[in-house]
Amino acid sequence: MNMRKPEMWTNCVYQEFPITFDDVAVYFSEEEWDSLEVNQRLLYVNVMLDNYNALLYLGCIHETPDVIVRMKLRQGPYNFLEHKELANYERNVNRAIHKYNAYRKAASVISKYPTKIKSGTEAKKLDGVGAKIAEKIDEFLATGKLRKLEKIRQDDTSSSINFLTRVSGIGPAAARKLVDEGIKNLEDLRSNEHKLNHHQKIGLKYFEDFEMRIPRSEMMQMQEIVLNDVNELDADFIATVCGSFRRGAESSGDMDILLTHPHFTSQTSKQGVCQLPSDGDKVFPFRRIDIRLIPKDQYFCGVLYFTGSDIFNKNMRGHALEQGFTLNEYTLRPLGVTGIAGEALPIDSEKDIFDYIQYKYREPKERSE
Repeated sequence: MNMRKPEMWTNCVYQEFPITFDDVAVYFSEEEWDSLEVNQRLLYVNVMLDNYNALLYLGCIHETPDVIVRMKLRQGPYNFLEHKELANYERNVNRAIHKYNAYRKAASVISKYPTKIKSGTEAKKLDGVGAKIAEKIDEFLATGKLRKLEKIRQDDTSSSINFLTRVSGIGPAAARKLVDEGIKNLEDLRSNEHKLNHHQKIGLKYFEDFEMRIPRSEMMQMQEIVLNDVNELDADFIATVCGSFRRGAESSGDMDILLTHPHFTSQTSKQGVCQLPSDGDKVFPFRRIDIRLIPKDQYFCGVLYFTGSDIFNKNMRGHALEQGFTLNEYTLRPLGVTGIAGEALPIDSEKDIFDYIQYKYREPKERSE
């Protein structure tokens, strides 16, 4: 069984040797597949499709292999990657944030549906799935492909923009500017490093490491080190590791830490790179780490916001408005009759926010929408 080998992506970019789907695919017989636990199926489906998507981003294949088609058709509601990929296209290339949000929401509700979606009509009954997305679901269920996505994958400009945004520090606007200048891949970036800012240079330097998800076990080790160091620095600091890790995810893209201190009133943030100490012969990858220092009176709004998910946050803000409040990452404020926000309300916990807006409290692990 082959798992993803990050160094292979670099070799593919530099064309040091040809790489094919067979190099990274994960195969099972029907009997083996049926014998797996659900969480194991989720793991291997994601590995296989993630490998395939990585190859697509690097331009190694342009046709969907039959084995991937069969896997997607068999996959059911587990991970509607096509809609997530379309969402990224709308955000990074079209800059259509409303479509990006629509695809993300649809992918989220479909992934949580308890049984396999059998038609677009059935999917339309779910909150967040409209007529156009339902049509795409019918097409996907019938063929295992989406014509729009196949076309996007074969468009050099779209593929290049999507790929460059995977480099930490390069957003959609910067990616388009680079592509317009003929910079489309890692080799081009390394040849034009003088055009990158410090953040982007770091993203390029550690690209292969940053592409790898951080297993929860590694996140736990990093959290222990960080919290111990913070406590040794000053026991009055309060620190929370947020993001998907706090929501219970089995892997994370980076480590996002929020800090506060009763005697500090300023706000600042630092982005950096960290690496766990080697364990015998095992050398850990470099990881991204973001640290934000937030005033105490804004801390729990910040913890709520940076825990996410982004769709959960959007729903929470919408409910707050319905109840006569405005909520953001800093404060919760009541709205007056003229629509002008009043003074920030005192908040000493996340639950205070839920109570103010009369929203049933949800543990972090219940917020992955």
